[in-house]
Amino acid sequence: MTRMNVLITSSYYWPEDAGSAPYLTGLAEHLSARGHEVVVTTGFPHYPDWKSSADGRLGAEETHNGVKIRRRWHYVPHSQSAAQRAAYELSLLTFGLTAFPRHWRADVIVGTCPSVAGGALAAAATKRYRAPYGLVFQDLVGRAAAQSGVAGGARVAGLVRRMELGLAKRAAGVAIIAEGFRGYLEEGGVSPENIYRLRNWTRRVEPIETAPETRRRFGWADDDFVCVHGGNMGHKQGLDNLLDTAGLLEDGRVRIALVGDGNDRARLEGLASERRLTNVDFIAMQSPGNWEATMEAADVLLVNQRASVTDMSLPSKLTSYFAAGRPVIAAASADSETAAEIEAAGAGLIVPPGDPAAFRDAIATLEQDRSLAETLGRSGRAYAESRLSRASALAEYDDFVERIAAAPR
Repeated sequence: MTRMNVLITSSYYWPEDAGSAPYLTGLAEHLSARGHEVVVTTGFPHYPDWKSSADGRLGAEETHNGVKIRRRWHYVPHSQSAAQRAAYELSLLTFGLTAFPRHWRADVIVGTCPSVAGGALAAAATKRYRAPYGLVFQDLVGRAAAQSGVAGGARVAGLVRRMELGLAKRAAGVAIIAEGFRGYLEEGGVSPENIYRLRNWTRRVEPIETAPETRRRFGWADDDFVCVHGGNMGHKQGLDNLLDTAGLLEDGRVRIALVGDGNDRARLEGLASERRLTNVDFIAMQSPGNWEATMEAADVLLVNQRASVTDMSLPSKLTSYFAAGRPVIAAASADSETAAEIEAAGAGLIVPPGDPAAFRDAIATLEQDRSLAETLGRSGRAYAESRLSRASALAEYDDFVERIAAAPR
C-alpha cells in the first residue's frame, strides 16, 4: 500500500475501552504501523459513563502509538432523549470542524458512524482537503432513533435517516459491520457495489488472574452459578429485564452480575436495592486482563436488548464473549443481528426480549445441562478463532481504505 495521509473522524476513541472505540483505535494504530500518517479528530473520552473528561479544556492534542489525536470539547448528555442527542451531535460537529489540521493534506478520509457527526465531519473534510471519504457504520443511527426507545426518537427518526443516508450516498464507499445493515442502505439509495462487509475482530488479552481468584475478588462462592452482563448500562439495553429475571430466580446460588457503567446504572442500582435483590451485583468496568478474567470466571454471559432493536446495531461485546469460551444467553428479537450472529457461531440460546420467565428458564437449562453449556462455549471460541481474527479483519480494512483512496477526487 502506498504511503498516505489518513484522516479519521470519530466520536469515540482511546482511552475509551467499550463499544466501538477499541476498533476505531485499532484501525488507526494499524494504519500508522503500516507507515501511513494518521490523524484522528475526536472528542474527549466520555463513554460508557457519559461523563466528559475535558476538565474545562476546549481542545487537546496528543500522540499515542504513532497516531496524532486532536480532541475538541463537546456536550455530553446525562440522560438520553432526542433533544439531548441532537445537542450532542451538533456540538460534536461544530467543534469538530475546528480540529482539522492546517498546513496538512489528507489523501483519504474515513468517517466512523456510531454518530451522524462522525460521518458529517468526514464529508466536511472532503470539501476542505479535496480527498475522497468512506464511512464505517458501527451502528445505524437512523434505525437507532426508531428502535432504541429513547424519548422523542421515533419523531426524529425520519430526519436522522435522511441525513445518514445522504452522507452514505455521497461516500466513495461504505463499510458495514453487520450484514443486516445492507438492506437499510440499499433501500436508502446507496449503490450495492459501494457497500463492503467488514468485521469487528476479537479483542483479547490474557487474564491476569485465575477464575477462582476472580470469583473470590467479587465474593462469588465456588458453587454460585454466575451470569455476567458486560458493557454499557444504557437505555438501549433495557436492563430492567435482568432485574426482573433476578426476582424470579428461586435458586439462591444463581447470581446476575452487571459489569460496566452507563447513564442508567444509578437508576438500576436504586431499583435493585428497592426490590432487595440480593442476587444482583453491580461491578465497575474492568480493565483489559481483568475483563477477560471476569468473563472466564462466569458460567454464562448475557446480552439483553429491547424488543424494538433488530438491525440497528451488533453488540461489540459478542466478539469478546465468544473468545471467552462461555455460553451466551441473549434476550433479543429473533430477526435481530444479535440473534443471527449468536446462531451463526452456535454459541448460545436466544430468548424473547422482555420475557424474564424465558430468561430464567434459559439460565436454568444451562445450569442443569453443563455438557450443553460447554458445547456452546467451545463453539463460540472456535468461531472467534476462525472468523474474527484481528489479522483477517484488518486486512479487509486495508482493502477498504485502498478502494476509497483510489476513488475519483
